[in-house]
Amino acid sequence: MFRRTLFLALLVFAIANSGYSQGSSAPVQDQDTVTRLQIYLDEHSFGPGLINGHWSDFVQKALRRFQTAQGQQATGQIDPALHQQLQKISPLYTTYKLTDSDLHWVGRVPTKPARMAHLKKILYRSALDFISERFHADPGFIQKLNPGMKPEKLKSGSMVRVPNIPPFQIESIQPVPDLPPKPQFAQRIINVDVKDRDLDLVDANRVTASFPITPGSKSLPAPIGSWKIAKVTTMPIFRWDESMLMHGRRSGNYYTIRPGPRNPVGVVWIGLNKKGIGIHGTDNPVTIGRSASHGCIRLTNWDAAWLVNQVTVGMTVDIH
Repeated sequence: MFRRTLFLALLVFAIANSGYSQGSSAPVQDQDTVTRLQIYLDEHSFGPGLINGHWSDFVQKALRRFQTAQGQQATGQIDPALHQQLQKISPLYTTYKLTDSDLHWVGRVPTKPARMAHLKKILYRSALDFISERFHADPGFIQKLNPGMKPEKLKSGSMVRVPNIPPFQIESIQPVPDLPPKPQFAQRIINVDVKDRDLDLVDANRVTASFPITPGSKSLPAPIGSWKIAKVTTMPIFRWDESMLMHGRRSGNYYTIRPGPRNPVGVVWIGLNKKGIGIHGTDNPVTIGRSASHGCIRLTNWDAAWLVNQVTVGMTVDIH
């Protein structure tokens, strides 16, 4: 009886400390550990989704893809070697001071394209929106890191606690209608997995980067097949055409939406040789991997801004 009781006690202890929760394959990790992992994966170009300190399918998929790329077993778990690497992320959080220049990127953004077309630049909707995207974070996580913070009261000089990750600098992205070719990238391939909602960058048969995406919708799915990159643009102007968005047919009834971080296609357009279809950024990072798009492949703006420097016209894009 004693042995059986001891065995059960040890079993319960082992389960409690095994890193897994009952009824779930998700490891039990504290907020700081998950945040460290999210930062680590993000910095290695294996996008974990928005940094929020929570374990999710995004995090586990990114970790597995990273492990595979490193020639490791894709366990989706933090092993001792990785744990040691994560400890090097120090400090885990830092403080960011809002500036007047930052707030020049913040303004009112109407939801209707007819009104949006009157704006010279499509800005961030709030200072919290600006800070969240700058540090690749969920707005709710920024608020959690700053208890008592009132987003509507943020102003120049406000100090905000944020994840310690290299910031996405919107001000560094210049409008370029056609980026020059990069012949050294011509043999690279972009693989888009519609079902898994992932985009992989493949170089010499090796996945070197992977990001969560939103790939089309049921009514207008991403086009399955092998395509080529036809055009690469930063700070694109968007032609909002309801017929094109809903049915894939261009019409004469449209609105011209100027560039900016909350332009409907974000800060990057990688156009394919399929009319109206491209890989691009987003005006709402929270939706990436969760909602639908109009046939295109959507990324967060920071992932799109990284990707645009790794591709060239003529590269193959396989959508499957």
